[in-house]
Amino acid sequence: MDLTVNDIDRIIEMAWEDRTPFEAINIQFHVSEKEVITIMRREMKPSSFKMWRKRVQGRATKHEKLRIFEKGRFKCSRQKQITHNSISKR
Repeated sequence: MDLTVNDIDRIIEMAWEDRTPFEAINIQFHVSEKEVITIMRREMKPSSFKMWRKRVQGRATKHEKLRIFEKGRFKCSRQKQITHNSISKR
């Protein structure tokens, strides 16, 4: 595995995101779920790693096969529209 520091930082960021599945990390960085866990264990404090593992274990949104919503991005109906770095007024 030849990953740059920036790649590792991005993998950690994606792994922490609730709605980013491990499959997306694999597509972008060619890193399996097992390898992501190894990276997280190596790069994080033990307490942070344990907290992360507890959060993602069995979480449906981290595994594409367990997701119940359609493919694509989830967007809340109450989320405000952002245009040109300013929030639009309704």
